[in-house]
Amino acid sequence: MDIFEFKTKNFNILIVEDSTSMIKIINNIFLNYGFNTFLSTTLKDAREKINSIKIDYIILDINLPDGNGYELIKELSLSNPKIIVLTSQTDSQLRENSYQKGIIDFINKDKNFIYKISEIPNLINQIEKNKLKTILIVDDSFVVREQLKDIFSNRNYNILETSTTEEALNLIKTNKIDLLLLDLELEKSNGYDFLVKHRKIILDELRIKVLIITGNISPNLIRDSFRLGVREIIKKPYMIEELVLKTDMFTNDKDIEDEVFYKTQLLNQYKDTVDRSFIVSKTNSEGIITYVNEAFCKISGYIEEEVIGKPHNIIKHRDMATSVFKEMWHTIKDLKEPWRGILKNRKKDGSEYWVHTIINPILDADNNVIEFIAIRSDITEIERTKQYLKEQFNISQNNFQEVLNLSKLYENAMDISSIIIRVNTKGIITYVNERFYEVSCYTPDEIIGKPYNIIKRIFPLEEVNSKIMEHLESGKIWKGQIHNILNDGKVHQFLATIVPIVNLNGEILEYMSIRKEITEIIELHKEIEETQREVIYKMGEIGESRSSETGNHVKRVAEYSRLLATLYGLNEKECEILFTASPMHDIGKVGVPDSILNKPGKLTPEEWEIMREHSMNGYNILKNSKREILKAAAIVARDHHEKWDGSGYPQKLKDKEIHIYGRITAVADVFDALGSDRCYKKAWSDEDIFKLLLEEKGKQFEPKLINLFFENIDKFKEIRDKYKD
Repeated sequence: MDIFEFKTKNFNILIVEDSTSMIKIINNIFLNYGFNTFLSTTLKDAREKINSIKIDYIILDINLPDGNGYELIKELSLSNPKIIVLTSQTDSQLRENSYQKGIIDFINKDKNFIYKISEIPNLINQIEKNKLKTILIVDDSFVVREQLKDIFSNRNYNILETSTTEEALNLIKTNKIDLLLLDLELEKSNGYDFLVKHRKIILDELRIKVLIITGNISPNLIRDSFRLGVREIIKKPYMIEELVLKTDMFTNDKDIEDEVFYKTQLLNQYKDTVDRSFIVSKTNSEGIITYVNEAFCKISGYIEEEVIGKPHNIIKHRDMATSVFKEMWHTIKDLKEPWRGILKNRKKDGSEYWVHTIINPILDADNNVIEFIAIRSDITEIERTKQYLKEQFNISQNNFQEVLNLSKLYENAMDISSIIIRVNTKGIITYVNERFYEVSCYTPDEIIGKPYNIIKRIFPLEEVNSKIMEHLESGKIWKGQIHNILNDGKVHQFLATIVPIVNLNGEILEYMSIRKEITEIIELHKEIEETQREVIYKMGEIGESRSSETGNHVKRVAEYSRLLATLYGLNEKECEILFTASPMHDIGKVGVPDSILNKPGKLTPEEWEIMREHSMNGYNILKNSKREILKAAAIVARDHHEKWDGSGYPQKLKDKEIHIYGRITAVADVFDALGSDRCYKKAWSDEDIFKLLLEEKGKQFEPKLINLFFENIDKFKEIRDKYKD
């Protein structure tokens, strides 16, 4: 993906306005964003500044004391600097002509003028971002192609244009196209037939946004085009401003969709990496195998068809004690926590193999087990070595020398495959092997003869560590995870087995720690989880972008929801689940038409019914997922418009029939929405927002949540200020 970085300090803005108060307001807006600004109140002064300073954008008032702003427009190039016109005129034809002259926006001095001015920095950001985007114009009219080329080039888009579908296909295959402007009535071919024929590459593989321009629109064309995947149909003659605004909107949507697509690809690559690196299987909640990877089949000797649908004890070895499996099932099914341990399994041919195993229960939003995922690493050689040593040491004095020789061989084998540390009973390090030096970056002088606590441990914690020592001092072996900061300054994570070495009298001589580093595995798991969260978050942003709401809306709702959940007393895991899931509360809006979603006025009863469908739409999109967070997001999407008194929608639930996730998100969403500008309203003042929240306490909202909100109001304001638009 192309990376775009917008730095306002690199842009010079010339503001040409004869009103002293107005020029001061506009200047302050741009200074707050970090732009470099230059001010002129006359055409003469503006010309002097343009000739002496590199100006990137001009904010130009038309009516000036020494002339008309259009005089300056005629003197300048169509592409540099870019011009935004300020005027009190509302002539639509003048507005159309302004775009054709190379002006990038046309702002009326009406009651919303200050708001429109405050949006110009975002417009400049959009125009600069357009440099990374390419539009392909396919139209057999040279005049139309040139007109569109001038308009979109002025907005920094890269433009490719052609009159034939043959050349269009070649340009699509050899360039990264973001938007296709397609005329249907071409001289030698039909644009719709071209789109149908090449749908796979244009819409499915390259995911190019398509905007059809045609003189003839019929219900059949609208239905068939939208089913095909066309984003919009515009009838000729078109309004240039409509075409420009929809082009900006569609290319922005493609940015978001591309990012989600790339993140999904990355997540799949992580999954493939795990599949290639470890032995992986999945079972349902009853222990029936639903998935095995190639490594599982290779080590077990079974093919996939022989194990799918079978209980996992198909590979159970008779030497494994029943108590191990009882403890395992208690951990993963009753406690719903990961289980770690070493298992001896049986291959299809009856031979054995050993694996270090981590089994993780996957839970839904109601904390029910959906499935279990097991990730294993093959430790057969290590276990066979340990077993052989155990057998060989059960000897008489007569073959002592043979055992001594064998012990050296097996010691070398362990040295090569594992990290080994030996510590005497006083806690002094007496030996480490070469693998330890390679991993830790210590030298022998820095470690041998030093107290073991010279190696900084960050897990287990000190209070747990004392229990481990009690365990070892009783002569028992300890197994578990250890996290150290070593001499390279990095955190290393290990699976460790610590063995008390005892003499014939049972006295402990020393402790031997045998370790296998798992840092990369742990980091990979964290990366996968973070990628999942980001994909979910971006899906939430897609829903918000449909209704022209900012990404910061979903950020704030997520932060408010986590804070409210914490204050309400939900546990840390539930708070994090809600934080990740709440951005998708309005994902169902992807199914609401733009004409309703972005309507500036009041909705009709029929339109309101369609709008209300977004709650169940979102729920139906997500409800069948087996992922914990997406299950939670489905509940949030469905319940966040239910009301405490039962008057909400879609199910008219009341009180605690409404899931706590929905009750919390409802407060967070309404608080943020009321304080934000929308296409149908201006932002409310804090006084009005707080008044409504109090009035709706016990009606729309759960009383306890409203009490918690007002008791912690400063924390909510702090979040709002941190992520303000």
